[in-house]
Amino acid sequence: MPRQIGDACISCGSCAAQCPVEAISQGDSHYEIDANKCIDCGACEAQCPVGAISEA
Repeated sequence: MPRQIGDACISCGSCAAQCPVEAISQGDSHYEIDANKCIDCGACEAQCPVGAISEA
């Protein structure tokens, strides 16, 4: 199951830089994960400084 980015996201971009499949991009209010591209590796979750990423 792909991960999701919650409202706590501060749009720092750390997660996007760590994504090996480029599944993360800037959305309207915060970064978003494309569920069709996400391989559920967890690299983004480990990198998030505010803990905004979790399993969907």
